[in-house]
Amino acid sequence: MASSHCFENPPALNPSCGVGDVVDDFGGQKAYVAGSAGSKAAVVLISDAFGFEAPNLRKIADKVASSGYFVVVPDFLHGDPYDMNASNPTLWLPAHDPKKAFEEAKPVIAAIKEKGVSKIGAAGYCWGAKVAVELAKVHEIQAAVLLHPSLLTVDDIKEVKCPISILGAEIDRSTPPELLKQFEQILSANSGIDHIVKIFPGVAHGWAVRYSDDDAAAVTSAEEALKDMSHWFHKYLN
Repeated sequence: MASSHCFENPPALNPSCGVGDVVDDFGGQKAYVAGSAGSKAAVVLISDAFGFEAPNLRKIADKVASSGYFVVVPDFLHGDPYDMNASNPTLWLPAHDPKKAFEEAKPVIAAIKEKGVSKIGAAGYCWGAKVAVELAKVHEIQAAVLLHPSLLTVDDIKEVKCPISILGAEIDRSTPPELLKQFEQILSANSGIDHIVKIFPGVAHGWAVRYSDDDAAAVTSAEEALKDMSHWFHKYLN
């Protein structure tokens, strides 16, 4: 079960935010898309429990796209993001199984490849990190980034088959530093998988996407996470 950290600091959702476009059917999913469809490299961004209409997530998508990638942010929550006022976590999570989203991601990736894209990366935030790691187990992507992940186990990390960057928070009940260090030990023992495990000091779960623009320190940490993610994709998708 995900920690309550996963459902804190909800963003104000905005279906019209971002400079990209919302399409009703991209590989079978409604999605936000940004960047050049003629790019040879693409990134799939997978939201946390608050979904693909979060302004900060769209802002990140636009920034990644500005680096030359075709970016797809699928609505794997199907218009039903977690609602602090109405959702029950014990009911919401079973109804939004990341493994179902993983299966739904495969046609999305196939649709990206149909555009002539040769290399694809996936980045997942919190709930979305579980989807990204499932993709990393089966050669669907060439690189993965997990940001303040939740729902992950040691066994998940043992099965990773592509370069992976895990960006975690010092203050996180979902995936605490002790668990992140276990992930690093597993990845270090697997000499064939390049990896980074980084623990951001002084930040809490959700910091990379659920930050306030009014909090300068939070913005700085989020921008560092975005920079780290971008470097990882530049390394493996170009």
